[in-house]
Amino acid sequence: MKIALAIEEFLTALVAERGLALNTVKAYRRDLAQYQTAMGGWGVESVESIQPEDVTRYVETLRARGAAVATIGRKVAAVRGLHRFLVVEEYTDTDPTAKLDSPRRVKGLPRALSVDAVASLLSAADTGTPLGSRDLALLEFLYGTGARVSEAIGLDQIDVDLDEATALVTGKGSKERLVPLGGFAVTALRNYYPVRQTLIGVERDPGAVFVSARGKRLTRQAVWQIIKKSAKSAGLNESDVSPHVLRHSAATHMVEGGADLRTVQELLGHANISTTQVYTRVSPQHLYEVYVTSHPRGR
Repeated sequence: MKIALAIEEFLTALVAERGLALNTVKAYRRDLAQYQTAMGGWGVESVESIQPEDVTRYVETLRARGAAVATIGRKVAAVRGLHRFLVVEEYTDTDPTAKLDSPRRVKGLPRALSVDAVASLLSAADTGTPLGSRDLALLEFLYGTGARVSEAIGLDQIDVDLDEATALVTGKGSKERLVPLGGFAVTALRNYYPVRQTLIGVERDPGAVFVSARGKRLTRQAVWQIIKKSAKSAGLNESDVSPHVLRHSAATHMVEGGADLRTVQELLGHANISTTQVYTRVSPQHLYEVYVTSHPRGR
């Protein structure tokens, strides 16, 4: 992914997910534009190509120019936030800023909703309206498949086979994978398809499964807004819910339900099993339940 595109994705997330003020986002943009310029000057054009030594070199350049400590700290925070975002959203596998932190920093658990919280979220959509039917179909698809938000908004009707209960999604690096659709997702999509046409109207059909009120393909930011609205209706903390939290929740619930990591890896489209292994760090309560039911001396 080009650095410029990665920065735009990150800034969009700052607005949609964190609700940062416009001036704050502008400051991030300026700092990251400087970072992009520095990388480009060294022949580094993609985020995958950025190495820890490149980040170190950038910080050293700031110091050599006599930048104040506070200024350097702010610029480094913006760069660190960018790379952490790219790892969490699975655009990249490594964070070149990791060593700017304490080497003992422990990778946190993915945020995951409880099964009951997800059920509340899914039941919050007003299916008596076309947009409500779309929202439910979108939420059921995201949670049912563990798909990335980019995969959901890129999904075309031709990619979905409701009779076979499968969908062909296009992930990172344009890699395609076939994912199963659960009964709830199939039902939600079947109910949504007839009203989808009312959203398209007489406009040219974009072919997308999930469309806006104007009949256009949904954007990443629109999906975030739909999820935030549904979270609010469900009485959940809006800051605790996002498209990626639904993906984490799907994976966590599958592992806690007994799914093996290889299956979860295939479902999520992880290139490396190490990315999937974070979901083995289950809750203490689940650990205890498995222990007492499976260990000879656990009863």
